[in-house]
Amino acid sequence: MRLAAASPPARKPEPTIALINIVFLMLIFFLIAGTLAPPLDKDLTLVRTEGLEGREPPDALMIRSDGTAIWRGREIDIADAARHAKTGSEDGGNVMRIVPDRDLPAIRLIEIAEELRRGGAARIFVVTERGLE
Repeated sequence: MRLAAASPPARKPEPTIALINIVFLMLIFFLIAGTLAPPLDKDLTLVRTEGLEGREPPDALMIRSDGTAIWRGREIDIADAARHAKTGSEDGGNVMRIVPDRDLPAIRLIEIAEELRRGGAARIFVVTERGLE
């Protein structure tokens, strides 16, 4: 009896093509996503703020490091401060700007923001110092 020659089992090709396709598509995605924000105009010169005397916004609620609130130079209760919020956001809600002291604990700042929201401030902006060099 004659046996048929057994052929060696066929090797499955490795799925490297699929992996290469996925990596290529990710590369294209990140190249496109990274260019969504247009660069600044080369002829544009940014404003320099060196040497300017700092001044708080006129209708902002100042918060000292101990948590006391100042409105237009006078101490005010946080619960009463929300009624000074200005109407003028895009959605028609009241806007409140607060300027916290650098040493004010973040937990206290969050508590103050929650009190202002309960008092009627729909949007709260925290004004900070920004140092550009």
